[in-house]
Amino acid sequence: MSFQLMTDGGADIPDRLNEKLDIIVVPLYLHFKDGQYKSGVDIDLPTFHKKIKETNELPRSAAPSPNDFYDAYKQVDQETPILMLSLTKGLSSTYENAVIGRDMLLEEEPNRTIEVINTKTASCGIALLLYEAAAKQKENYTFTEIVEHLHERVEQTTTLFVLKTLENLILGGRLDKVKGTIAKTLNIKLLMKASAEGTIEVSEKVRGDKKSIRRFIEQIGEYTKHAEDKVISISHCNAEERARKVLAEIRNKYPFKDELLTETGPLISTYGGEGALVISFFRDK
Repeated sequence: MSFQLMTDGGADIPDRLNEKLDIIVVPLYLHFKDGQYKSGVDIDLPTFHKKIKETNELPRSAAPSPNDFYDAYKQVDQETPILMLSLTKGLSSTYENAVIGRDMLLEEEPNRTIEVINTKTASCGIALLLYEAAAKQKENYTFTEIVEHLHERVEQTTTLFVLKTLENLILGGRLDKVKGTIAKTLNIKLLMKASAEGTIEVSEKVRGDKKSIRRFIEQIGEYTKHAEDKVISISHCNAEERARKVLAEIRNKYPFKDELLTETGPLISTYGGEGALVISFFRDK
């Protein structure tokens, strides 16, 4: 059974996945002092990074509106079920807006099938769930079975972050300037993770970049002992060489069956800053 995969600007999707799956992405909004941009539509990633460097200003992000979702759903044939994988409810109103947009359309066209899932993750974590949905379709799961399976997978998704710099947290007002300056002086690196509710929390503070990366990779083994039947998904903030090096170390230590690699979009880049890395995988049941 064919269906339409959809997500939003909180997802970071590798090109090979996007080309194969024809995913519809509903973009988020970025507010700089000089105006509002639609991520991936009015502004691309190189321009985004250049703008931050030139202005020393971080944008405010805003979720797509219910109407944005309504319009995106409406462009899909009425007979085709839609599976919308939303950015975690813990970070944004995106999920609620995706549900409102769905309900608006269902009032007009009640025979449609539209399922909206709160992924409780972001970035490459959503890419991992999109990959999983496509894999189950290949295994001839029905739409209902895929939805049920993904709800289970959401609860098994582990998403871990490591920050190379604290600049964006300080610039964005999420870290007190005095504390930030002390942390920078001591070369403190933050390890973060998505909580069970889908918020982002600091899990550890480590001194030095090498130690933080070593710990970042070590953590994988605390969540899974059976990587051979799993996929590792990784995204990076404007640091492909760093990401490829870390990915090689991960693959050397854990026998993941496949990998997904991509760059973080504006949402995660704004939070994480240059050099930030995100990994996502399914923990053991």
